[in-house]
Amino acid sequence: MPGLNGIDKGGLSVELQSEAGEQAARLQFGGAVSSAEIQAMMAKLWQEEANIMLRLDALVASQQILKRDLSRLDILRANLGSQAVSTRSISKTSLAQAAATAKRLSTTVNQLDLEQARVKDTLDVVEQVSELKTCVLGVTGSMGAAQDWEAAAGYLHRAFRIPLHVVNGSFAEEIVPTAEVPDPPNITLAQAAESLCGLFLREFEYAAKENNGPRVTRFFKLFPLIGKPDVGLDVYGRYACHGVAARARSNLNAGTAGSQSTEGFFYANALTKLFEHVAQIVEHHGGLVALHYGEGRMVRILERLQMEVDVQGGIIIDTWSDERSLDRKLTDIKSYAFTFLVQSFLPAPPARTGTPRAGSPIRRHAPGENMTQSEQSVDTKIHDALLREMTVMIARWSLYCRFMALKFKGEPSSRESEDEVLLIPPLVQVSGLASKVADRLVTPINVMTTFLLRRSVERAFQLDEQPSDLSLDSTRSLSSNPPYISSAVDDVMYIVNQVVERSLATSQRVVISSVVPSVARVLDSDFIGMIQRKMRDESYPKAAVQGAPETTIITFLVLINNLDVAIDYVRRIVQSRVEIHPRTGATHEHAGVSSMSLDSLLPFGNDASHARSALKSLQQSFEAKASELISDGIYVVFKNVVKPRLRPLLSDVFRDIDYQMHEANLEGANRSIDNDEEHGEGAEGAVQYHFQRGWEGLNEPMKRILTNHNFERLLSTTMSYLAEVLEKRIWSYFGRINDLGAVRLERDIASLVNVIARGGRYGLRDAFVRCTQICLVMNMEEDEWAESQSPTSATVEDDGLEWKLDHEERTRARAIVHGRR
Repeated sequence: MPGLNGIDKGGLSVELQSEAGEQAARLQFGGAVSSAEIQAMMAKLWQEEANIMLRLDALVASQQILKRDLSRLDILRANLGSQAVSTRSISKTSLAQAAATAKRLSTTVNQLDLEQARVKDTLDVVEQVSELKTCVLGVTGSMGAAQDWEAAAGYLHRAFRIPLHVVNGSFAEEIVPTAEVPDPPNITLAQAAESLCGLFLREFEYAAKENNGPRVTRFFKLFPLIGKPDVGLDVYGRYACHGVAARARSNLNAGTAGSQSTEGFFYANALTKLFEHVAQIVEHHGGLVALHYGEGRMVRILERLQMEVDVQGGIIIDTWSDERSLDRKLTDIKSYAFTFLVQSFLPAPPARTGTPRAGSPIRRHAPGENMTQSEQSVDTKIHDALLREMTVMIARWSLYCRFMALKFKGEPSSRESEDEVLLIPPLVQVSGLASKVADRLVTPINVMTTFLLRRSVERAFQLDEQPSDLSLDSTRSLSSNPPYISSAVDDVMYIVNQVVERSLATSQRVVISSVVPSVARVLDSDFIGMIQRKMRDESYPKAAVQGAPETTIITFLVLINNLDVAIDYVRRIVQSRVEIHPRTGATHEHAGVSSMSLDSLLPFGNDASHARSALKSLQQSFEAKASELISDGIYVVFKNVVKPRLRPLLSDVFRDIDYQMHEANLEGANRSIDNDEEHGEGAEGAVQYHFQRGWEGLNEPMKRILTNHNFERLLSTTMSYLAEVLEKRIWSYFGRINDLGAVRLERDIASLVNVIARGGRYGLRDAFVRCTQICLVMNMEEDEWAESQSPTSATVEDDGLEWKLDHEERTRARAIVHGRR
């Protein structure tokens, strides 16, 4: 980089280094000892000299360029100086005057704006003071001889809209007072408001005492105009509460004076009328309050109404509880012994001979006598009527809670607000009536529902009747219609449906959470337990012996049908409630509980999903336990009824069947076929004929009694055993069958499977796959057998056949035919 004097600093440093080198060279000349060394040193010096000269030439050339650049800068500086002088002269002569003028104008405009604003404020104050004076004189005049209360309230309302600093200002105190109204305006207005408030209160109470609705509404609308909205809401709340109390007492006294309170749903209707009256007050006057007092001010009245509802509703519930002797009935229920159910699960007492004496404990503790005494202490009809009345009362309370929740929430303004979760207002949730309902209605209904369900199960099995004229004889016609079940199933499931419907009708999650699990427990322990006890102790089919009575088998089959039909009943009861879509469900006003969705019945929080889970749990638990007992019963039927007859059937079918056939035997068999073709008993069809006749004789009696599901279960169990026995029989022919016999054996096995699979039961063929594959291997040609033994056909053939036999079993099956290896 060139320095200030035009000399390159880099070049200077190089020169200094060269001088230092020359000095070093001169020092080295003294050490030279030969002319060659001196010449070498001289050549090196000449080379350095040449390099220095080149650098010096470059420095001189760069200095010329620098001089030219400096000359250009001097020319530009001269031009810029003249321009700067011209600019300063223009600024001093022209722009300075314009700037001063603009500043002067801006200051003047700001002063004018300030003066205009002050004038406007002054005019506003003057107008407000004039309005204030008009209002003060108007209030005084309207309250005088004219007694125009609406006008007076209107003047006060206009005065209250004037700012307080104007009303309390000195200017208003000087201008507004007159000879007729000498007081300051704030004092005059306050006195007028207090005077009008007292007047309106007296007039309101007088109108309320005379039950003059239009006059009540007239003065109710004036309180917010005089700045006393809270007073108006309080006095109207007292008026509404007085009307609610009077109506409730009138409804209650109308029944308690006569016999109506002991009949029907009198107290439920009284509670319903109480809620309806409150709803009418809120609906009819809610718009009036919102119009004159503002949105959300109805909550203050609702709070007072809720307090009165707590009092009147508590009186109704307490009176109902005393009238119905609720505590005594609950005590009787808790002390009920369920003698029949308990004794049914106890071991059967040993048989006794002879007649007990008069004072014997055996006679004193007879089941029938104990049952009669217990029944006399508890009348289920009275308890059922009481339970229905309690259900109605809780349902009306739930509907009231929904109404109050909607009113506290306000009207939905958009679809998003409609989808918000509905919650019970804390005012209602912690109210006295809520605790009264929980203590005197919810808790008793849970206890009584469980009792009535258990008592209904007990009574149903006491009066249980089997279908008449059932027989295992296929030639006899049955007079009754399937499914063949006892009367207890219909009776119990009707009560279960009623209990579930009543619990849902309450629209209370706490009731559903208690009743539905109780239903599940009663069905599991009592209903299924009674059927299990009957299957085990009364109608257990013993091992089949000649001449065994068929009534035991029929009763056992009917009990299995009871379980299957009960599963279907419970499934339909649950699905009819769970699968109703919210949009298709009807509303409270136009439909019953059975046609309403759970979301409509239980709108609060996640109550609907909780009820849905409880119902599904009821179905799953009952279905699991009943299906387990059905499986055990089907196995008992198979083991003690079907199996002892199935093995002899197969023995009879294959008796005298020779599978070592020759040509002569084949010709004789063909002639026998021609002779016996019209009878269906040829040699080729003998196996099928005998098996079909025995199979139908074995299964038709079961099929005509059992339900379709149970018969399918029995067939599935039978097929597993039959396929196993048939496979063992095929293996038993090892070495006792030739090629023609193998063909006939395959036809016989196929004919047996065809008989079993008749009626569209093609799935039953899967149980006999191993048997058919053994016969298939026996009748394979040699080339087919060789191909099936290839590694690519170890498990699956080209036609897609999946082998159930392993390689060793197929080799063994191939060797069944005599003479093969």
